[in-house]
Amino acid sequence: MENHITHISRDDLEDLRDAFNKIDIDNSGYVSDFELQELFREASFSLPGYKVREIIEIFIAGDTNKDEKISFEEFVSIYQELKSKEFSETFRKTITRRDGIRCLGGMSQISSEGTQHSYSDEEKVAFVNWINKALAKDPDCQHLLPMNPDDGSLFASVRDGILLCKMINLSQSDTIDERVINTKKLATFKMTENLVLALNSASAIGCTVVSIDAHDLMAGKPHLVLGLLWQIIKVGLFADIEISRNEGLIALLGDGESLEHLMSLAPEELLLRWVNYHLRNAGTQTIGNFSDDIKDSRAYFYLLDQIAQHEERGYKMRVKIDMSGLNVHDLDRRAELMLQQAALLDCRQFVSPQDVTSGNSKLNMAFVANLYNMHPALDGADISNGIGAAQIEAETKEERTFRNWMNSLGVSPHVNHLYCDLIDGLIILQLYEKVNVPVNWKKVNRPPYPYLGANMKKLENCNYAVDLGRDVAHFSLVGIGGQNLNEGSPLHTLALVWQLMRRYTVRVLSDLGDGEKVKDEIILNWVNTTLTQKRKDSQISSFKDLRISTGLPVIDLIDVIAPGTVKWDMVTRRERGMLKPADKLSNAKYAISMARKIGARVYAQPDDLVEVNPKMVLTLFAALMGHSLKKANH
Repeated sequence: MENHITHISRDDLEDLRDAFNKIDIDNSGYVSDFELQELFREASFSLPGYKVREIIEIFIAGDTNKDEKISFEEFVSIYQELKSKEFSETFRKTITRRDGIRCLGGMSQISSEGTQHSYSDEEKVAFVNWINKALAKDPDCQHLLPMNPDDGSLFASVRDGILLCKMINLSQSDTIDERVINTKKLATFKMTENLVLALNSASAIGCTVVSIDAHDLMAGKPHLVLGLLWQIIKVGLFADIEISRNEGLIALLGDGESLEHLMSLAPEELLLRWVNYHLRNAGTQTIGNFSDDIKDSRAYFYLLDQIAQHEERGYKMRVKIDMSGLNVHDLDRRAELMLQQAALLDCRQFVSPQDVTSGNSKLNMAFVANLYNMHPALDGADISNGIGAAQIEAETKEERTFRNWMNSLGVSPHVNHLYCDLIDGLIILQLYEKVNVPVNWKKVNRPPYPYLGANMKKLENCNYAVDLGRDVAHFSLVGIGGQNLNEGSPLHTLALVWQLMRRYTVRVLSDLGDGEKVKDEIILNWVNTTLTQKRKDSQISSFKDLRISTGLPVIDLIDVIAPGTVKWDMVTRRERGMLKPADKLSNAKYAISMARKIGARVYAQPDDLVEVNPKMVLTLFAALMGHSLKKANH
């Protein structure tokens, strides 16, 4: 007998999305298992604690990526199953379309194939239109563009990996050396190489790809394609919403607020402040979210008007915003008139009138982020309190690498600022689990923290994190205490985070039988032995060896591990004399992208090779060693 599965109406789905977004405060797209009871409560479906624990146990048992994070689609599946009154243990394939929401898959607790996944046509349309515009002139994408937003073109277009690689570079330039992308005679294995390159590069810029592989993308699985594209697009949209990138954001300081606090805000929070800064200047009501508060388009009309006035004063453009749309009672029509004004600023992107009136928070946030990027309208803004550029420290390359590594593993909440986002110890404790150091979560204090004594609860977590590092992971933590982490001390936090990242990088070597403790010498010896076997003359004496700056030891190693993949006409060798700095950088870019293309999860940047940053050089060689040994064992 076929099990009855309760279908969810569009209104119910929107209510569930609103509830999910309230718990998913960092907009990571995931909630942690321990937040599930609160999420059910928010969705007006209260369950006793024991029932929630049962659900979590079942979920974890069938959680193929073992990240213990629950996506919106997974939450909808659990909700549907509970509402159906009878649990389904079998896979039931259904493809339904209901008011713009498409559902794919069935309702199994065993396989990800059997999870019902839903996605909205609105997001698909928004992403197609964004990509069509962004890559319109790219010669390598002419066989794909323009895509039709009304069909499934988007899901087929990612199959060869070219579009994904281009989107990654659009979001964070120079992430992928485009000489490495296969663009001609694309047999299946060439497309797979591109997809592996895209996934490893997406990981390097902080996208969570733990539950996606090249086969999923080749098959064009809609929820995975949309999820990955949203992460990639979001990295690009949010890249400049940071005070070190635009000092004008200092104008958003509140009364009595410290610069440190303003700099600690997530991009989403800064974006909301930016909108409200302009709304206050317009003398109109501020907003508290990008969903309910923007449905009537009023905030958008005033925001556009303020931006246009600012641009006119700066003689950049002469656009007069027609505010008469505010008098139109029909909200869909009003939203359309507003978007026509946005088009005058070349910012009609991501939202349709219906996305505005339905309060689609994800797409509206993207719309506003694009508006900010195109027209921040903060140049020469009144910067008070005598704060200037000298007090603003930009994130270092090393800090960004660590932060991207954490986010790629799917930690929650999303890490926007390395030090202040780690002061409650929760991210560090999640990282311990990623490197197979068991955490007793009964000892951990979780938010919401009490109003009084909140910092004490966070400090207890940090003390526990240091104890685990010292007593279980056997890290070198001399002079590091929980208080150092709780205070956001860069020196002490980096020392612990580096050891976690090193453990993560060499973990695959331990798994392959090279022992729990993998010393640097083991990796170094493997590099040199591997190079010698194929008579390569680029051996290195240490991870500080200046020969690494040429990129040649890495490229030679890749040639040994994956014969025939290196295109030597792309590599600069000087038989006599030193390589020029530009040649070194060119080789380094090629080396990093090639490492990712052959399947190594590499977080190091080209500059790390050129400058011979020994920590990142070690992670690069360890990743190549792990990939090589894995390949040999299969």
